[in-house]
Amino acid sequence: MKIRKEHRIAKRIFITAIIIVAISVLSIVAWYIYHQFNTENTAKAPAAVEKVIPHPVSLKSDVMTTGNIFWGRYMNDWAMASPLKYEYPFSRLNEFGRDKYDAWIAGLECPTKSGVHMTSAEMEVALQFNCSPEYLPEAAKWFNIVSLANNHTDNQGVDGFAETQEALDKNGIQYFGHYDPRALNDICEVISLPVTVTSSDDSITKGNLPVALCGYHGVFRIPPTESLELMEKYSKIMPVIAFPHMGVEYQPAPDELKTSVYRSMIDHGADMVIGDHPHWIQTTESYKGHLIVYSMGNFMFDQQDTPEVVRSAAIHILIQTDKADKTQLSKWLSLGDKCKSYHDTCLEQAESEGLTKLPLTYKFGVVGSNDANKITKPATAAELSSILQRMNWQSTMNQLQPPYSSL
Repeated sequence: MKIRKEHRIAKRIFITAIIIVAISVLSIVAWYIYHQFNTENTAKAPAAVEKVIPHPVSLKSDVMTTGNIFWGRYMNDWAMASPLKYEYPFSRLNEFGRDKYDAWIAGLECPTKSGVHMTSAEMEVALQFNCSPEYLPEAAKWFNIVSLANNHTDNQGVDGFAETQEALDKNGIQYFGHYDPRALNDICEVISLPVTVTSSDDSITKGNLPVALCGYHGVFRIPPTESLELMEKYSKIMPVIAFPHMGVEYQPAPDELKTSVYRSMIDHGADMVIGDHPHWIQTTESYKGHLIVYSMGNFMFDQQDTPEVVRSAAIHILIQTDKADKTQLSKWLSLGDKCKSYHDTCLEQAESEGLTKLPLTYKFGVVGSNDANKITKPATAAELSSILQRMNWQSTMNQLQPPYSSL
């Protein structure tokens, strides 16, 4: 019995040893397979790809600058008699293809004070205008920016001018300029010009570029030299467009005084000069290779008595660059989003960030319009031909110098 018991114990020990050895062998084989699998997969795994963040490589802005806009006096009478009411003055502007443009800029030749109840006849006699602020929500669908530098934005007094600025702010319309050319703090304003941006991944987005717009009212007094000199500090690092409002009315060409002042604006840093006030289209010229438009005429106005006062020449400006340093371009676009407030510090911010002037090019064209029969609409082909002839447009385009040229 003792021998059998010892035999069974020995047998169990042997079996246990075999099991242990088998488990050990299987463990070694499993470890080897696991190690080989992971080694092969690690070797085959692609290297981590660094995520590339797109950056802007080019921008362009299609801008249309128009002659005076106005919806007071008889224009208001026509609107109130129409079922369209406040939409009436703008009801055919869609025919200009607004979606082709990044921005429209105009001279608003009236304050927008609420509670003014002058009749059209009273406004006619006193030449004291007002444009109801009730039109501004419709105007904002078309116009991004307006100049207030003219001889009628003070027609409802200092309070009326301030209320006009507040109403424009409320409706998201940027503005610049002052009725008094001696108000130096209000002459130039850095605005956020809407632009179309192409990035390194070919994506297209919308952005804003800081641009200085300077408004000069010169109907009653010539803008002082110190007001023109303001453009110089802006022109060192950003585009500058001058929008003067002066000259003898109802004339086909500027007088010598007006010519001298407008040329001086180029001398003081303006990239171009786009003028209005005479209610007629006037000639253009290339001065030192820069464009000067002496008068665009009435874009939206209630004057209807002659063919001259119902036609106008809006200026199509294509601003673009594809040669800018990517870091500079990114910084300018970032700053542009912050320049929509009046009296902001965008110039100072640009200087503090060490921004430099972008290598922009400017191309120009003419968009003819006619507001006969009490509504603004595109000019006919014959009307546009006559407009271009008055402006001496082709001759002016031939004399422009880079970075300025014709569309």
